[in-house]
Amino acid sequence: MDIRTIARLANVSIATVSRTINRVPTVNPKIAKRVWEVIEELDYFPNTQARALVSGRSWILGLIVSEITNPFFPELIQGFEDIAVEHGYEILVSSTNHDPKRMSHCIRRMLERKVDGVAVMTFGIEAPLLDQLAQRKVPLVFIDVGPDGPGINVLKVDYHHGIRQGVQHLAALGHRNIAFVRGPEGLHSAESRLDAFLVSLRECGIAPNPAWILSGDHTLEGGMAAMQQLLGEKNMPTAVMCSNDMTAIGVLHTMYRAGLRVPDDLSVIGFDNIHIAEVTIPPLTTVQMSRFDLAKAAVTALRACAEGTEKSAQKHEYNIQTDLVVRESTGFPRGAMKDLPKKVRAKK
Repeated sequence: MDIRTIARLANVSIATVSRTINRVPTVNPKIAKRVWEVIEELDYFPNTQARALVSGRSWILGLIVSEITNPFFPELIQGFEDIAVEHGYEILVSSTNHDPKRMSHCIRRMLERKVDGVAVMTFGIEAPLLDQLAQRKVPLVFIDVGPDGPGINVLKVDYHHGIRQGVQHLAALGHRNIAFVRGPEGLHSAESRLDAFLVSLRECGIAPNPAWILSGDHTLEGGMAAMQQLLGEKNMPTAVMCSNDMTAIGVLHTMYRAGLRVPDDLSVIGFDNIHIAEVTIPPLTTVQMSRFDLAKAAVTALRACAEGTEKSAQKHEYNIQTDLVVRESTGFPRGAMKDLPKKVRAKK
């Protein structure tokens, strides 16, 4: 069975079947629907290798992530694949684990498969590796920063908006002693989140305490170690913001092991709003950065370049919004209720 059979049964030309399978937007929707109905009825599977030879395209989009074990990335991959498949693409996923050698291997895999575009959702990609893609005119998408040039797109995340909401939320509850567990040094997104936190503190009239800016690495273990360090301090903060949700979950676990309660003894805010944040104990207040929005913007940008709808050779930017999601891990500072008049406490 081939497209000639499909064309005969659908009463269309072979060219129309080909354009339909390749999802060319100029095909009449009613005709395309009729062709797909015949394809499904006959359980026909197009030869993707032949399709690539004819079209000169692989219909594959590459996605490079830092680490597959962080729940943020599987959720991003799922959204990326859902949107890509909807538009007739397959995806090729590679994980670097922050290893330059693995990054080189990832790039090689992408080039061997002749992908139509690559979304680089990681950091530390070296210039020579980037040149390998750029020289072959492979469309690229980066988060936050990317080089200038044709086919380069950048997803600009507004870290400040969501983090400002988080700091204002804590300040409104009465917190003035607020710590921050940062992400890996040198990671642009982590540095941006720390900068947004410091700026937001000053906007609320709160002076940051350098002793409460703690090192982290965006892992569960990093959050646990940072919280253990805080517990050893003479002066404890009343709240802590974390550069990502995995760090915040590590903080929650260490508090539990120490026999302390969140938010009674410490309010905690994360960043990312991964799915598991809804079911931690207590449910985690966090800053939402939509994986769906990231995935949709990445696929949209790569399709625009691969399908020739993007005419300009300039770098293009797509804005990604962040917003606070309030749950149960934030509350009044410890002891705050003692300072209220007795009548007010009685009413509560």
